[in-house]
Amino acid sequence: MACDHAGYDIKQYIIGLFKAQGISYIDYGTDSTNSVDYPDYGHKLGTAIDAGDCNYGIAICGTGNGINMALNRHTKVRSALCWNVEVTRLVRMHNDANVLTLPGRFITEEEAYRMIEVFFDTPFEGGRHQKRIDKIPCI
Repeated sequence: MACDHAGYDIKQYIIGLFKAQGISYIDYGTDSTNSVDYPDYGHKLGTAIDAGDCNYGIAICGTGNGINMALNRHTKVRSALCWNVEVTRLVRMHNDANVLTLPGRFITEEEAYRMIEVFFDTPFEGGRHQKRIDKIPCI
């Protein structure tokens, strides 16, 4: 997980739920609501995915756009900005997204958690969708 100051409260909520359920995670920061730059934390998560330290991620910033842009600069990252459950389901099924990016200022904690559940419970369909993903060049 990675976030900036605008995503901190939702990240902490998610961490609390993960701890209660015994779900493991890595927290790439930030560690407070003090203003920070989202690329610093998005790049930490993106680097970890590129290195194989983790396969999936959750990222949160104010609109979700900034940290999503930073993450998608990484070769092995397919980060998708999601704002509801249906979009979340489709980015897994059709795009094989490996990072769920959330707009921290525009969703509730409960909405965030429901999207996380759907993200991790939805398999990639493959098939015709795989050929499209193969056309996304690795730089």
